[in-house]
Amino acid sequence: MNDPLTHFDAEGRAHMVDVSGKEETHRVARATGTIRMQPATLELIRSGSAAKGDVLGVARIAAIQGAKRTAELVPLCHPLPITRVAVEFALDPAANEVRCTAQVETRGRTGVEMEALTAVQVGLLTVYDMCKAADRGMVMGGIQVLEKRGGKSGDWVAGS
Repeated sequence: MNDPLTHFDAEGRAHMVDVSGKEETHRVARATGTIRMQPATLELIRSGSAAKGDVLGVARIAAIQGAKRTAELVPLCHPLPITRVAVEFALDPAANEVRCTAQVETRGRTGVEMEALTAVQVGLLTVYDMCKAADRGMVMGGIQVLEKRGGKSGDWVAGS
């Protein structure tokens, strides 16, 4: 079994993993997360009447940008030629939450789980930023990888 902490060399120093020997494959990752808020804040988002405008439209663009800039934010991530980013937001009035789900794809030597996670988090942070004047108590959570496909380790689905 390989060392599970691949971002450390034999002496325990942090390093960027060498992926040059890996095969280029189509790689996909999906991630999700939520932001919980007051019912009135959720209604501002739903109705499009938030003071700063189309909250989910701006958050979608921010999430895409977050995926594209992951290597600038997470020190040991490889810059990847992302081929697709899809971001969806769903309102859940029963839970007073907005759910963000991002799917990121590339054809490369390493996966895009970090890019999908970054997309979700940046999307949720943007919702917070655009609505904080109405509700500073919003809480983000449940941020996780749902699935990943491609690469030597194969496919993985959360909960399986």
